[in-house]
Amino acid sequence: MLDFRLWATRLLLACAIMPSGAAAARFEHVEIVSPLARKGPFTARMLRPAGNGPFAAVVALHGCGGLFTRKGEMQSREVDWAERLVAAGYVVLLPDSFTARGISEICTVKERSIHPQDRAGDAAAAARWLADQPFVDASRLALVGWSNGGSTVLWTVREGFMGQGADFRAAIAFYPGCRVMAARPQWRPRLPLTILIGGADDWTPPGPCRELGLRAGVTVIEYPGAYHGFDAPNSQIRVRSNLALAKNGTAHVGTHPAARAAAIEAVMGLLRSALERP
Repeated sequence: MLDFRLWATRLLLACAIMPSGAAAARFEHVEIVSPLARKGPFTARMLRPAGNGPFAAVVALHGCGGLFTRKGEMQSREVDWAERLVAAGYVVLLPDSFTARGISEICTVKERSIHPQDRAGDAAAAARWLADQPFVDASRLALVGWSNGGSTVLWTVREGFMGQGADFRAAIAFYPGCRVMAARPQWRPRLPLTILIGGADDWTPPGPCRELGLRAGVTVIEYPGAYHGFDAPNSQIRVRSNLALAKNGTAHVGTHPAARAAAIEAVMGLLRSALERP
């Protein structure tokens, strides 16, 4: 596990690398039909740089709250990251694992009809779809996920999954639930995996992720004092209730400015290294 220090200067970093023209960004609607998606067809939103490419691409997986808010707007965290990534020159594809399947959110749902191992099929299908696009360099794909999407990353990168064809060069999981994988001694990632998690996370506690780091060679970056959702833009820390998988049904969520800035720096650096041209 990597040591983490919160330098005050990093507070300036988030502003320095925020993409400009965010309001002008336009997301394209995509429909994906693939035998790899075990729960059936799904939709996605895509954001891509100007030009013909081919560009490196990032598949970004939403959390248990879905890709959209109750008002039908894209979640601010996913928009924030997508705009940043496209400003860095990456195509960004955000699979929506819920809407086409009649699901709005699963944060408060105990009897779920879709699980991270199901959503791993969506990630694989998204990679295959991107690889078929003329504006994407199929040899330069990365995977990022948040919370339930982070847990999906762990299922997607497991050894023996996806097989031949398009695959990811690297994966990043924000505050995933690591308990299931920590209880599977045989689990190993087949590609470089980095986990970013808050040291104070009481929704998906960091302990099991630390175990994976020690046992399976996973890079774990832990941010002291940070809660679940620490990288969200301008989200006031609050306590969420009625959560199906949190201890006592409650957990703190919200932005930790220094951890957010450091995570942005870490993610962008990891992607630059992983997706550079061969």
